[in-house]
Amino acid sequence: MSNIGIIIPERARDIGNFMVGRLLPFHSKRMVGPFIFIDHMGPVAMNDHQNMDVGPHPHIGLSTLTYLFEGAVMHRDSLGTTVEITPGAVNWMTAGHGIVHSERTPERLRHVDKHMHGLQIWVALPKELEDVDPTFHHIEADALPTWEQDGAYFKLIAGEMMGHRSPVPVHSPLYMLEIRSETGCTVHSGAQLFGEVGMYVLAGEVREGTDGEPVGQRRILVAKDPSLCSFTMGPGTTVYLFGGEPFPEERFIYWNFVATSQERIEAAKRRWRERRFPEIEGETGHVPLPPERG
Repeated sequence: MSNIGIIIPERARDIGNFMVGRLLPFHSKRMVGPFIFIDHMGPVAMNDHQNMDVGPHPHIGLSTLTYLFEGAVMHRDSLGTTVEITPGAVNWMTAGHGIVHSERTPERLRHVDKHMHGLQIWVALPKELEDVDPTFHHIEADALPTWEQDGAYFKLIAGEMMGHRSPVPVHSPLYMLEIRSETGCTVHSGAQLFGEVGMYVLAGEVREGTDGEPVGQRRILVAKDPSLCSFTMGPGTTVYLFGGEPFPEERFIYWNFVATSQERIEAAKRRWRERRFPEIEGETGHVPLPPERG
């Protein structure tokens, strides 16, 4: 019997001047553990006058995880942070009661041809931490645990797994693990997993066990039972295992806001309309609140 509960395909979404592949939330699976939002950015080639420019916008009730495969993004926020993220590093921003940030192509790349490719992820905060003060952490690529086993290369991006712990300061039991195989291999990971688990196939293909039907790239597989997770990776395959303990409460999501109540969402909307979120030094303008759906 298959242990795959659902397969979620990427769906194209326009986020302004950038197209992404939306993975979470999905209509029949809103979250996987505490993971509530995943966008696959690119891969896209941009010429010397095309740039990523996501202006100042707010967040509440979540942590953002930015992880790039190609390109670079300049992050600025209302804490005074200015940092460039490059491939393999992690930007981890905890919004808490409210933060504002912008994401733009760095000045050094704005007038040359470049590529952009990566993941933008939101992790919901536990209910008791929704109102914490915002924080930001940048973790360089060489600080993340890496190891090789049975023909696969592992990198622990966040959380704990297989006796390793990422320095990303997460707020609930979770994991996000990159697994690459150049020649193909079988991975038995069930004993290490807990809560809910998803697998995003970035490149190549995977099979459940050793003889299941192949599942290609740009899809998320959600397991029925994490303890039974065993899969075979084809040559040239890269996957991301992610998940963790789900929360007991429902999460509401509107635009860039995540909360355990609709009242918190409405309060955040009023704050943004009235310009009562903190400002980013050196930035002008802001992304307007989306119009209400009829």
